[in-house]
Amino acid sequence: MRVGFGYDVHRFAEDRRLMLGGVEIPFEKGLMGHSDADVLLHAIMDALLGASGLGDIGHCFPDDDERYKDIDSMILLRQVNDLLKKAGLLCNNLDCTLVAEKPKIAPFNEKMRQNISEALAISKENVNIKATTTEGLGFAGRKEGIAAYAICSLRSVCL
Repeated sequence: MRVGFGYDVHRFAEDRRLMLGGVEIPFEKGLMGHSDADVLLHAIMDALLGASGLGDIGHCFPDDDERYKDIDSMILLRQVNDLLKKAGLLCNNLDCTLVAEKPKIAPFNEKMRQNISEALAISKENVNIKATTTEGLGFAGRKEGIAAYAICSLRSVCL
């Protein structure tokens, strides 16, 4: 059994879609980033890569590589899952927290869980997503961006 922790943050940006967990969230701003800036998926990928000892998202998908410009982070999550499989590892479960004053995440929670479980080939019951605010404190409280935390467990499989 291996455990990994991931954290990511992106600032809000005009004229961008807001993608969280592979779901386009209706909101007046998106997140700034080289890819689609899906902060939740980025935290998950860092947790998975950390638990597996395979580096981090910046190492695997550098932001100076044009192949990843505006790429859908669900594609990257599937690639991370392929790396795990090659290493003889499978994701057992994920627990994630989004930190944002707005938008409300609850209406999109089930679709995000479904997307992530399908990309990782695990049961939706093994993917937990929560959201919280910072009660107006810090960058998230000032509505400057969104942060995400993720913790995962991996298990070895026979190849």
